[in-house]
This record gives sequence, structure tokens and C-alpha cells, in this order.
Amino acid sequence: MTAIAPGALKRTPLHDVHVALGAKIVPFAGYEMPVQYPQGITAEHKAVRESCGMFDVSHMGEVIVRGPDAIRFVASMTSNDVAALAIGQIHYSTLLRADGTIVDDLLVYRYPEHLMLVINASNREKDIAHLAAHIGGFDCSMTDISDSVALLAIQGPQAAAVVQSLADAPLDGVKYYRFTEGNVAGVSCTISRTGYTGEDGFELYFDASKAVDVWNAVMATGHVTPTGLGARDSLRLEAGLCLYGNELDDRTTPLEAGLGWIVKLGKSEPFIGKDVLQRQQTEGTDRKLVGFTIDERAIPRHGYPVIYGGVPFGEVCSGTMSPTLGAPIGTCYLPAAAAVLGTMFEIDIRGKKLPARVVKLPFYKRPART
Repeated sequence: MTAIAPGALKRTPLHDVHVALGAKIVPFAGYEMPVQYPQGITAEHKAVRESCGMFDVSHMGEVIVRGPDAIRFVASMTSNDVAALAIGQIHYSTLLRADGTIVDDLLVYRYPEHLMLVINASNREKDIAHLAAHIGGFDCSMTDISDSVALLAIQGPQAAAVVQSLADAPLDGVKYYRFTEGNVAGVSCTISRTGYTGEDGFELYFDASKAVDVWNAVMATGHVTPTGLGARDSLRLEAGLCLYGNELDDRTTPLEAGLGWIVKLGKSEPFIGKDVLQRQQTEGTDRKLVGFTIDERAIPRHGYPVIYGGVPFGEVCSGTMSPTLGAPIGTCYLPAAAAVLGTMFEIDIRGKKLPARVVKLPFYKRPART
């Protein structure tokens, strides 16, 4: 294998497939990634909402923690209750610092003999260094397997049928945020009922050397649209899901970000940042994450200034013209007292201050399907 020069962009095992499909390739989190295919972001977004789309998210990081103290160690570093996970269950959590701020958001998978942490590609080195700095004194080990794992997300109302058609075991019993192990297209996979779109679907973790085989088998079903990072971002924003670097960063606590539901202050294990979060829960936070819309047809982009009460107050975290709703949507932080439905404030869009209104998150919930 050719060594990658320092600072060079990495490629997922499916890079050549994306190029052959005519994808627009952009730098993202240290990788060359497909932001969209020739059909465009809106068509890809609608395919996931209405039928089925497939994303290559093999840039994500996977870390295995094993040993007698694996659960206790991960519980000490994260906000959610790892000990409460059943085998075959997953939860969303945050990796914390002593001041309660977020190193990363992540998924924790409980296998019979180990845990798997799924972390953001852009934070991989930082996360591993943070974990390594605290693992001393715990009887467990940590292994970064990211480069040997491919990850495909198959999402949308038809996703379950597509994956089931290629799987060697029934998947009806795999509920949301649960996983099983089995073969898909003849390849051994962790089959996880998770996603980042607001739709039903599965994420498949498997040997990176089999990535092209699995991708081709899924595409051969004839019911799947290849989908890039652009649609992934608009889908997750409509669903009110946070993105590290936008809604979350190293200055933000989970309580400020509306993630109190994954902060288990009463869990048996003490954890880093607990004292700060306990105090924030009791006294409240200075600011809170909100969703907003704008009546004018202008797009509130990430980084645009937010003005509340005539005074600058941070920037837009995320914003887009919602393909599903046909309206501008976005997220930002406001003073906690102003973070209530109907509050009016302004977004500075290229020098023009436009009125914005706080609305309920998420912007979109998938309809019940019979």
C-alpha cells in the first residue's frame, strides 16, 4: 500500500466508483468525498424521503474497546449510560471534557465481548488522543479499526426491503438503534438500524476490501439512488440532527445543544464533566440551540451573523432551503430566555438583515407508514 503523504486527502474504498458515476468530489474531514452525483442534491434528498438512497460514509471512525473495564471506561468518558446498553443495542452520546464541553458526538455499540465507538472522521485523532489520555487505570484496551472498515448507509422508506432482499437473516426484529450480525450480499456485516436522515434504514459495517461488492449488490436491486454529502446534510438538518463543527463544537455543552436526553446524571459511574453539567441543569444555561425559519426566500448559510435585540449573538450553525418543506430553515444559538417558539430575531444575509422566527425542532418527522 502506498503511504499517504502528511496532509494528503484520504480516499474511501469506493472512491473510484463515485468518480465513475460522475460524482462531484470535494474535500471533507480529510477525505475526498462525493458531495453530489449528476442528478443533483435535491433529487438525491427526495429519493431518500420517498424511496431509498445509499451513502458511502466509510470516512467515519470506528474504535473497539475491549476488556473487563471497557464499559466502565467508556461510561467515565461519555454522557449517556453505557452500562444500561443491552447486547445488540446502540446509543447516541457525547464524549466530554472536564468543563462539560463536547469533544465529539458518537454512537456506542454493545457487542457480546466489546464496545464499538463510531466517531466523526474530522475528530478521529483528537478523540483517540483524548481517550488514550484517560485509559490508564482501566483494565481495557482500545483499537482504531477505521481504515479497515467500510460503512454504507441505506436510507429511506424502501431501505429495509432493499437490505432484507440481500440479507441472509430476517431483519424485522432489528428495531431502531439495535443491530445484528449477518451476511449482506454474502459479506459479513454489522447490520445496524440507524441513520442520519430522519428516515428508516440500515447502516452496514464490514471489511473495507468488500466495499465495491456490497455497493454493487445494493445498486443492482434497481431501487436505490447514490446519494452524496450535500443531501446527507440537508436531510439531517430537516430531521434536527446535530453536526459537529456546526451545532456542536469544543465550546458547547450537550445541555446547551438540547441534548439533555443523552446526559444521564444519575448513572452509576461518575463521568468527566458531570459537575459542570449538574450545575447547568440546576441553574440553567446562558444560551440554547434553536431552529428557525425565514419568511423571505433567502438561504441562511452557516456562519451568517445572528442579531438578537439589535446586538450580534453568534452565527448561523446550519441553514438551507429545505427540499421537503420548500422554505428556508436553520439552527443557531440564542440567549436561553429567548429560546422559545415564536421569538423573532434577525439573520444578516449578505448585508441585509432579515427577520427570523424560532420554530420547533425537528423541522421534519417521517410520516407513519402502514
